[in-house]
Amino acid sequence: MLRKMLISDYDQVTALWGNTESMSLRGADSEENITLYLKKNPGLSFVVEKQGLLVGAVLAGTDGRRGYLQHLAVNASSRGEGLGKQLVNAVIDGLAKQGIAKTHLFVHADNKAAQTFYESMGWFARDEVRMFSFNSSSELNV
Repeated sequence: MLRKMLISDYDQVTALWGNTESMSLRGADSEENITLYLKKNPGLSFVVEKQGLLVGAVLAGTDGRRGYLQHLAVNASSRGEGLGKQLVNAVIDGLAKQGIAKTHLFVHADNKAAQTFYESMGWFARDEVRMFSFNSSSELNV
């Protein structure tokens, strides 16, 4: 069953993300920060439950101009069932309802499985741009 993510899902969601290969969790993924993120981006993050267990999750939001899909994960035992596609489509639909037509995501350069998955859904790599980051915190893993 697909439904909106709640902060009460935090422990199960972060356990799923933490057990997903090539997924990076940082200090910015604290319960406090995810609570704020969900409040600022209502109706854009989703989970999938099967038999009472959380088996899929996606975090997504918008800056009001573009959408950002983050932290998509499906439990290894539930992959191949179309759950990842359901989660991505729920995000795209939620963003479209807010008038957001373009969505971005970041994938580790060595995560070929994720790249293949997104490409199969019509996503494309943007080689003409380069991501830069700035950390104003003393915490390096933020």
